[in-house]
This record gives sequence, structure tokens and C-alpha cells, in this order.
Amino acid sequence: MKKITTLIAIVLMCSFGFAQNGPKIEFKAEDNTIDYGTTTKKKDNGVRSFEFTNTGDAPLIITNVLSTCGCTVPTKPNAPIMPGKTGKIEVKYSMIPGPIRKTITVESNAVNYEGGRIPLKIKGEVIAD
Repeated sequence: MKKITTLIAIVLMCSFGFAQNGPKIEFKAEDNTIDYGTTTKKKDNGVRSFEFTNTGDAPLIITNVLSTCGCTVPTKPNAPIMPGKTGKIEVKYSMIPGPIRKTITVESNAVNYEGGRIPLKIKGEVIAD
């Protein structure tokens, strides 16, 4: 019985070492996706913001934001986001008529995403004016 108790104690102590400490990023958009809906270039400037919060215990640094094409231009925050604070990544889509299906990749020091890489998505449809 003593061996089992000792084993359980060791397992519990080891599990504390695997808790994720550091910056964590949580986006407000459901599934990290913004839906433009159906819109036109005349009615819409194509700018949207992905708002997020650093829910971790260390400064969050966004090192890069990459787009899959030149029709989507993301803008990242330059300063670190302190724990408990919010930030935003702006995305400007060129509003070319047709379906919108684009991925933006955020590179950061967030510990709650593998390698700190977070995929964001925009979707919708731009119809001719």
C-alpha cells in the first residue's frame, strides 16, 4: 500500500511540471474565423479585426503575421501584450468579387498553440456591385 501511495505522489508532483506557464492567446472570434457574409466592394472596405487576450502569465509577443496571398494584408501589434491585456490583428481583404476563403497565420510565443503558430480564417463572398 505504501508503494502505491508513493507512486501516486510522484505522478502528481511530476504533473505539476507539465503545466503550461507563459503567454497564452485567446481569440474572441468563434473558431478563430471572421465571416464577411455576402457583401460588395462598394459597401465594404474589407477591414476586419481579430481581437485577442493574453490569458497567460508572461508578455505575449506576435513576431509575424502571414497571409496566403497578396489580396489579404494583415497588420500585427508591435508592442508585447501584457498578461490580462487585449490586442488586435487587423486584416484588409481587397474585396475581389467571388468567394473569400483565406488563412492568416500568426507566429507568436504563445504556449497554448503548437510552435506558437495560430491559424486565423476569413470567409464570405463579395458580389459584383
